[in-house]
Amino acid sequence: MNKKTDNWIIPEGATPTELDKKMLHAQSMGYLVPSRDLIKTSEQIEGIRRSGVVNTGVLDLVEHEIHEGMSTLDIDKLVYKYTKDHGAIPASLGYEGFPASCCTSINEVVCHGIPSADEILEEGDIINVDCTTILDGYYADASRMFIIGKTTKKKEKLVRVAKECLEIGMKAVRPFGFVNDIGRAIEPWAVKNGFSVVRDLAGHGVGLDFHEEPDVDHFAQRKRGMMLVPGMVFTIEPMINMGTHEVFEDEDDGWTIVTEDELPSAQWEHTFLLTEQGLEILTH
Repeated sequence: MNKKTDNWIIPEGATPTELDKKMLHAQSMGYLVPSRDLIKTSEQIEGIRRSGVVNTGVLDLVEHEIHEGMSTLDIDKLVYKYTKDHGAIPASLGYEGFPASCCTSINEVVCHGIPSADEILEEGDIINVDCTTILDGYYADASRMFIIGKTTKKKEKLVRVAKECLEIGMKAVRPFGFVNDIGRAIEPWAVKNGFSVVRDLAGHGVGLDFHEEPDVDHFAQRKRGMMLVPGMVFTIEPMINMGTHEVFEDEDDGWTIVTEDELPSAQWEHTFLLTEQGLEILTH
């Protein structure tokens, strides 16, 4: 159990709802609950859902166009044009100095790969393309893996198991469960298949900003983490490595994250809304 917090605060003069009462009780029992502003309104949810439609369209386009001999800068140009043509903004462009409209992470690059005219896709590569879209101020975030031509059986397995890890993490979520249920479900499946789960990076809340609470770790921990409450929006995005879970940041660009042993990594990501019935994918 986590240390008691006072995250859930009812505005002065407001009449407590049933959810307020439930959260205040959970908080009094010592559970870590979200702040009230992490529960999205119906208007906000519809805005995030619309952003998710554009985000999905971006990745559908990449899936249709990606091929051997293409540069990762070519991918970035597709992402930028599609996003702008649909009245949206690529969230990563200029974010804390990031120079591109998406992340393109090939083989041993775990995430945050910077598109480049000099980086050409080759037969056998596996690549993660990660896009975050802002539409009317609302954010949606997703990534997919692509295999270029034919690759090795082990790389194929890595890509498949990474997607299975995302699906397993989804199934672990339930209303009023806890964020660390996700990692406790994911890591055993990755390990059973001979792989490891990156620990230095996580999923996150999203919707009104690029990164919100809570952090969504994808490895097993004893602590419960934050309670997951209907109305929360967050990503699940397990990064699964063929070798060690350890990673390092490229010192030259300050962004690119690479596996410590330089063996391949794979990742799939969606943005989710938690409802009373379970998870809804907003970037399907």
